[in-house]
Amino acid sequence: MSTLRVAFLSFMLAVPSVLVAQGVAPVRGFPSDVLTGRAELERILRETPDTARLREYMLAMTEEPHHAGFPGSKKVALYALEKFKSWGLDARIEEFRALMPVPVSRRVELLSPTNYVAALKEPVIAEDKDSGDENQLPTYNAYSADGDVTGDLVFVNYGVPDDYRVLDSLGIDVKGKIVIAKYGRSWRGIKPKVAREHGAIATILYSDPEDDGYYVDDVYPRGPMRPEMGVQRGSVMDMPTYPGDPLTPGRGNREGTEMLERSEAPTLMQIPVIPISYGDAQPLLEALGGPVAPGDDWKGALPLTYHVGPGPARVRVALSFDWQVRPLYNVIVRIPGRVDRDQWVLHGNHHDAWVNGANDPISGAVALMETARSFAALLKTGWKPRRTLVLALWDGEEWGLLGSTEWAEYHAQELDEKAVAYFNSDTNSRGWMRASGSHSLETFIRQVVRDTRDPVTGMSALDTRLNHDLERAKTEKDSTRIRERGFRLGALGSGSDYTVFIDHLAVASVDMRHGGAQNAGVYHSIYDSYDFYTRFYDPGFLYGRAQAGAMGVALLRMLDAPVLPFSFSDAARTYREYLAEIDSLIAAKKLSGIDLAELGDAVEDLAQAGKAYDEALNAVLAKGEKWLSGKKKDLRRINKQIYRSERDLITAAGLPRREWYHHSIYAPGFYTGYGVKTMPGVREAVEQGNVPEALGQAKVITEGLNRLSERVRRITGQFSRLQ
Repeated sequence: MSTLRVAFLSFMLAVPSVLVAQGVAPVRGFPSDVLTGRAELERILRETPDTARLREYMLAMTEEPHHAGFPGSKKVALYALEKFKSWGLDARIEEFRALMPVPVSRRVELLSPTNYVAALKEPVIAEDKDSGDENQLPTYNAYSADGDVTGDLVFVNYGVPDDYRVLDSLGIDVKGKIVIAKYGRSWRGIKPKVAREHGAIATILYSDPEDDGYYVDDVYPRGPMRPEMGVQRGSVMDMPTYPGDPLTPGRGNREGTEMLERSEAPTLMQIPVIPISYGDAQPLLEALGGPVAPGDDWKGALPLTYHVGPGPARVRVALSFDWQVRPLYNVIVRIPGRVDRDQWVLHGNHHDAWVNGANDPISGAVALMETARSFAALLKTGWKPRRTLVLALWDGEEWGLLGSTEWAEYHAQELDEKAVAYFNSDTNSRGWMRASGSHSLETFIRQVVRDTRDPVTGMSALDTRLNHDLERAKTEKDSTRIRERGFRLGALGSGSDYTVFIDHLAVASVDMRHGGAQNAGVYHSIYDSYDFYTRFYDPGFLYGRAQAGAMGVALLRMLDAPVLPFSFSDAARTYREYLAEIDSLIAAKKLSGIDLAELGDAVEDLAQAGKAYDEALNAVLAKGEKWLSGKKKDLRRINKQIYRSERDLITAAGLPRREWYHHSIYAPGFYTGYGVKTMPGVREAVEQGNVPEALGQAKVITEGLNRLSERVRRITGQFSRLQ
């Protein structure tokens, strides 16, 4: 696309941002006559965050390793707590517990045809002040089974179900074998899960340099990619079954909580699993025989011919762990509402890391802290929120969303009644504003992104993201599709602390953060450090400041909107697309007997109800601020109906074979880990060719959509009676 054309499009798309500055452009949930007055509140939230403070917090919080369950994590929690209190905020630590195993011994050894003992150690880099810190967690996968096993080695590519179908076509069986798989293409916990289902006795994971090393860019410290001996730690808990403490599913684990025996916990891995570097992987892969890896997709960038095996490489994997229930320290801040105190808007980011964790998660945590300080500054002007704001720094996210899940399960009844929406962040770096979440919040988030300035381009974050997408378009058809589609929320699966809120409790949720402009290969390694972050990710903390301001504006609007800014038309439009995808999948698999006409009718009924709702909402907002201020009691009742609308999509029995997941529209896939499956009960049944289950799950979703449509019509009627 020509530079002139991009510039023209940028000008046209920037117009709404200009109008907002003049108090003209709409902000969902607010009457137009209040917008000019609210501009000053939003300015404070955008301009208060300070890059020097972000740098100060990150330097302090990444000074030493701070993995959950150990003193470093408590130290970080206490540091944040002291900051919140120094700003005059009501803050405290809520302590929970969870099973968190750490290694006692680890050994990976090539026994034949040659001998090699894996180093399993990341070396100190002189240019990185934190890479030699004491108390680093060893390289391992949390919730791996103990074991000492020996077997022939098989290379299984990325270790996802399709790869095993390729192995089947080659006549290769992994039963009784040890498998080695590349990181990528799926969440790490899926790889040993699938391996065990095929009879493997252990799994070795490594990052191939084609995906995460010298093939992409120079390695650290010269460049940003994973060095030869760098290793990705991480949990292999079976989170698609349930996240949180493996021993207390559905119950917040506090002192005295009844726990399962370890042998009863279905989310614990049943075979040994260990991550290694590509430096340690190379001797193992060089020793493999058997067929050459089939196709380019199976080959990586190591200087060897990739073979599949089995053997002649024979490998021993010996692992043992210290299995203890350890403490979690969640830092909770509350700013009580002045009108609707029992309506809660929540925002969270975790504070625990696998090692020093500058990007994951401290970049997001320090932005949350500056958002909190900005609200403290806003309180000093005399402003008080209409609703209650709850801010949280969660512990134990890296192990399996432990802190957020235990807290939300413990407070489940209260959250069901009071939680309006949950806003999540995690990491943050230079790049583009990215957002996923409940599609009833799509217009709301689009307006927040529209009104957020990119700190480098100076344009709105919405324009900047669209220009980026257009520059990457390969054809004019792609460009047209991007322009026509505009801003759309992605769908949430799992992988961060929103999971318990949206998937279990059906609280409308959004994950929002900047990023995407920097390739980096230090994820979950000792090199995710302050030195790396300030060199590559966000050297001037410009995007940290933008993140703090954007989240502050989103929270402020949700806190103060006279009418909560949900859009059921947006939701219906997206659900229609999901249904079309499933229809195409049914056709592609040539399945008969699956009639989704009633589900389609329910989606269209919601679209009609949403259209009437929008008309009634606009009529109410047109009456202006003064009129609305006299309707606080009525609006409190209506707003509760609005935010509880997401609960209508709950399936009480949960999803098939994983009853913890209650949302009928969003869930992580059973074999995707983090990746979302939309309308998961139907979609996964269709993928498996299970016609009766697909029909049963279609009925569940239809009933939920019908409940939602009925609620939307009731609210529409209540709007009419207000007039």
